[in-house]
Amino acid sequence: MSAVLRPFHKISPKTGQRVMLDPSSVVIGDVTLGDDVSIWPLVAIRGDVNHVAIGARSNIQDGSVLHVTHKSSYKPEGNPLIVGEDVTVGHKVMLHGCTIGDRVLVGMGSILLDGVIVEDDVMIGAGSLVPQNKRLESGFLYLGSPVKQVRPLTEGELEGLKYSANNYVRWKDEYLDQDSQYQP
Repeated sequence: MSAVLRPFHKISPKTGQRVMLDPSSVVIGDVTLGDDVSIWPLVAIRGDVNHVAIGARSNIQDGSVLHVTHKSSYKPEGNPLIVGEDVTVGHKVMLHGCTIGDRVLVGMGSILLDGVIVEDDVMIGAGSLVPQNKRLESGFLYLGSPVKQVRPLTEGELEGLKYSANNYVRWKDEYLDQDSQYQP
């Protein structure tokens, strides 16, 4: 049993090496998943009207929804969804037409709207709302609805961003190893 990889307008999702897609997930259209990406249960990724790219070693956790904004006369390029490398996207996060740098943690239940840019090395607390077109500066913790810059990240927190991504790669590998033992 495998996740649904569904084409849209003859464009199919592309996956790198050692990618884990939970069987309950759906990935549609112009979506690229880098090496060692993990897509956990009940995730929907829809690259139907623009493209989605998720960088190596990033993880998208349970119940998250990822989508894009279409191209229009108002905004000819629309808003693709770009997720960098070593990114941890917590449970039930909504990412819509935004750009996320490397080594970012997006806390559970957060919402990031169109045109948001999150620079590298950022931590977004659980339940945060990042309003349209807001830029989150590198090296800080952000919290709230709407999100506000709270304080600089500590050295331990910066290391924790890498730890989280590496931990999810390890768990993903355990799932892949286990699943390979039960293939019919």
